[in-house]
Formats: sequence, structure tokens, C-alpha cells
Amino acid sequence: MLNCVTEWLDETAKKFPDKIAFSDENNSYTFSEVRRMAMSIAHNIRNTLGGVKRPIAVYMDKSADMAVAYIGIAYSGNFYSPIATDMPSSRIAKIFSTLKPEAVICDEKNEELSEINKVVTFEGIKLIYQNIIGDECDEKEILDYEEHIVDTDLLYVLFTSGSTGEPKGVAITHRGVLDYIDWVVETFSIDENDSFGNQSPFYFDNSILDIYSPLKTGATLFIIPKELFSQPVKLLKYLYDKRITTIFWVPSAMIMVSKLKAFRNVDVSSTLKRVLFAGEVMPNKQLNVWRQYLPGMTYANLYGPTEITDVCAYYIVDREFADDEPLPIGIPTKNMDLIVLKDDNTEATGTENGELCVRGTGVSVGYYNNPAKTKEVFVQNPLNDSYPEYIYRTGDIVHYNERGELIYVCRKDFQIKHMGHRIELGEIETAVSSIDGVDSCCCLYDDNHKKIVLFLDKELDKSYISECLSRLIPEYMIPGKVITLEQLPLNANGKIDRLKLREFL
Repeated sequence: MLNCVTEWLDETAKKFPDKIAFSDENNSYTFSEVRRMAMSIAHNIRNTLGGVKRPIAVYMDKSADMAVAYIGIAYSGNFYSPIATDMPSSRIAKIFSTLKPEAVICDEKNEELSEINKVVTFEGIKLIYQNIIGDECDEKEILDYEEHIVDTDLLYVLFTSGSTGEPKGVAITHRGVLDYIDWVVETFSIDENDSFGNQSPFYFDNSILDIYSPLKTGATLFIIPKELFSQPVKLLKYLYDKRITTIFWVPSAMIMVSKLKAFRNVDVSSTLKRVLFAGEVMPNKQLNVWRQYLPGMTYANLYGPTEITDVCAYYIVDREFADDEPLPIGIPTKNMDLIVLKDDNTEATGTENGELCVRGTGVSVGYYNNPAKTKEVFVQNPLNDSYPEYIYRTGDIVHYNERGELIYVCRKDFQIKHMGHRIELGEIETAVSSIDGVDSCCCLYDDNHKKIVLFLDKELDKSYISECLSRLIPEYMIPGKVITLEQLPLNANGKIDRLKLREFL
């Protein structure tokens, strides 16, 4: 029985000491090097900080070194929280007021803590990464730290904005990640012959799969340069050259590749095996382009908010879908349970809509230093009045289809009342996405003018859109206004930035 994620590295470094674990544009580290550097970090943390179960911020650019820092903090018995170097100073201030980190690990490039010092006076310990990775340390000392970690100890706190823009620190335990990665590796048959092509920022929960799957299996993680995600041909060439077998990207990154037809220039069918995606709705029209050019892949729609260790439901694509059909989010992952609750807290039956709620070991222990917000969504299971059992209310509206697969409808807060009708904006977006000529879209509701507003990244005649939609959705759901932008704004995680779009209403 494992009690912490570093035990994976202990075993993998013995099996594959000289195999590359993490690689970026500047550095590549073997599993034995990662273990040695991470243990040195743990040694320095314990010598300077002393205690355990304390928050340590990591202020570095996304890199192999950043991943090593995470593992070093885990070895020390403390937990990490990423602070992006390009994060707005106002957001850093809010995070620091909640997290109250006792130490910050930064690299030499960022040792001035420039953005941090603009907004907060950090009085904790500053550790320069390059200065804490080279010490020789007693391995038995570090393994003793490891022995005292229990699986309910925190591994990380990731700050998510949610719909309000106020950062909330999602606290995840070692057990949540242990169970999640065990499921990933078993379900998708990952082993030491695989390699991952990372897209997600390291402060976004999708990166958990990329970072920790190699520790368990001996696979290699390649951190793809960010600029390649605006150059699809070069991006595919990178996948081919690095012999990447597995990608786990947000749909926006996949759409960029499919709409520019980059597959015509580079054939990755001999190397790529698995195409996983999560974070937002994947339009079938764009997925069908991938499936047309790369028919031999395993495609899987993974679903889950940050609050449940990244993924709690999945659907491995096993049949054809029309462009206007929604893609299922599927069935529960192992050791997780999904409950669909109606407004009266009774369980939905048949194809009734309801809020998706989750229970299981992957559920976060709550929002760090935020008991009020925690109590709002981490609640007693209303179907169980016999003993304490907490579930997470996702705020996502779903229903089961006739195959017993969950279908995502929309966010609960994307549900609007328009012309006397309750409307799910996600249903409109699914319909719009199927229209010829539409690559990317988003719907918002203008409360002041009582209009459904459709945002597109391509100029299309409004009457053409209305005519197409009239065959797909009721008249009262057809957007009353269409706004075309050269490109729909994306947030740092690569999702469509709905808060930014509201500025155009």
C-alpha cells in the first residue's frame, strides 16, 4: 500500500535510473536525477522550515525544474501551491492572503519575486532552486520523512477562479492523486514506452496527469513550448519528432489544430496513440476532423473540476457522432461515484436533468482557509442520513442518455430564464458548433437587453446562422445578437474566457 506519490519515484528510479523523466527546451532529467534533486530540495526545506504540512509557494516558469520542485516539497512532508510568474499582481495578493505560504521556491531568473513584492510583503523563507538541488543528503533521512506522510496529507493547493474571479484554493491529498493516476495508467495502458506531450500550465489541474503518470510508470514527459500552440504544423512536427504517444489537452488547443487542417502537412499516426481532452466541451464537429485524419487513435473525453483531483468521469469514444450531437462525459472513474440530484435533492431518474455531485477518494478536502465557501459545495450527501458522508456539488447540469452515459448540459450558472423558458446556454453552443463555417463559439446572456448573445471567431451571416439553428433548436433559443471577434479570448488555462467576453456586451 502506498501512502504518498514519492514512493512511485523511489521504485521507478530503481527500474529506469537513466531514462528521461522530464524534458523541456532547456533541460532533460533522468528519473535518478529527479529523485536526487528532489531529495536535496526536501533536505533543505526541512533544515530551514523545520515543520511539515505547511504551504510552500512555487514561483517559477513552467519547466522540468518546476516539476522537480513539486516533488521535493512532497518528499519534505509539506504541500505546494503554484504561483505563475505572469499572474496579475492583484491575483497574487488574494492568493497569498489565503495561502499564507511559509516559504517560496523560485529560480534565479525570478529570485527578485518581482510580481509578488509589488503587492505583498513576504516575510517567509525564500529558497533559490539552483541553490537547493545540489546538496548531498542522507537518503535514510528523506525516506524517514516519507514514512511519516499519510495519504490524507495534502499534496497541493491549486487556486481556481470559478465563475466569480475570486481565487479559491482547492486542497488535494496524496490519496486523491494516487487513486487518479492508478486509474489513468490502468485504463489507458500506460507504461515505460510511452511519452506525454504537455499543454496545460502547471497551475492547472490537467497537468497532474502529465506530471505524475511518468513517476508511476517510467514514461517520459515532454513540456511543449507554449508558442507552438499557435503554430499547428510545427506543433504536430514536435509530436512526431519526440515520438509522443499521449496528449491530454484542452479542446481549444485541439480545435486550433483541426480548423487549420494541420494534419495535411504532418502525419503523426505512426507515433500518437491516445488523444485525451478535458476542461471544456469538445464540439463533435472538430473532434470528427481529428478522427478523420487520425482514425486509429484512442479518443477519450475526460470530465472533472479541480475539486475532484481532475477527473471523475470519462468516455472513450466508441462510435460515430453527428456534428450537432453532444459528446458524453460517460461513466465514473474507478473509486468515484456520480450522483445526479434534482433541485429538491432527490435523485434524477431516466433522462431528467440534475446537478452532478461526486463522492469518493478524489474529492478535495475543501477550499484552503475558506470554510464558508467549502460549506457551500462540500456538503452532506442528502441521500444518506445515517453517517457523515461528504459530496462535492459541481454546479454542472447533466442527464443520462438512453445508453446510461452522462451528458453534460451546461453550468448551473449558465442556465438562464428567457421569454419564460429555462434555457441551457450549452445546448445552444452545441447546436452552433455543428454549423458549417463555425470553428469556435460561446453564448452569454445580456441581462440588460434580455438577449442571448452569440460570439463567433468568424464572420457569418446572421440569417444563415438563424436558418441553420431553426432546424436544431426552438425559436426562443436562437441568439438575438451575434458578435464576431477575430479570436475568442482564452484564459490562462486555454479555455474560452467568458468574463472577458462580458466586456463586449
